[in-house]
Amino acid sequence: MLTLTEAQLRASFVNTSQRERAAIAMPDLDAVDWNALDYLGWRDRKLPTVGYVVTIVDDRPVGIMLRQADGGVRARPQCSWCEDVHLPNEVVFFIAKRAGKAGRDGNTLGTLVCAGFECSANVRKRPPVAYLGFDVEAARQQRIDVLRDRVTTFARRVVEGG
Repeated sequence: MLTLTEAQLRASFVNTSQRERAAIAMPDLDAVDWNALDYLGWRDRKLPTVGYVVTIVDDRPVGIMLRQADGGVRARPQCSWCEDVHLPNEVVFFIAKRAGKAGRDGNTLGTLVCAGFECSANVRKRPPVAYLGFDVEAARQQRIDVLRDRVTTFARRVVEGG
């Protein structure tokens, strides 16, 4: 992930108003290990049902504001982004307003994601050896690549607005 400044992060949000963008509670950027991230995700300290994700799409940052859906689930869901089957964390359903006119018209897009956006750490865990000669590092890299692709695809769908 590219290292981004607060100004770059704020400017990247595609599905927020200027007022919402200015009110975003930023994470401590000095504490972020940018090299260990495939996207930057954080929860709003003041609004517990709001989260933010910033990823790189076509060499530019794209930020998305997400809202956690009301209600719970009957069974423990799997994260749609990292698909970790041994999750140490909760998974919640987030809804993102689409960018542009589609979002202003009420169009949204939903996804199941790790509640604290731990996906980058989850895909970097050492996978179990599946068989003799199993390439653990190749499997880990494949999980990282798939995560990046899923987050980028979600961001593109939000930006396209339709």
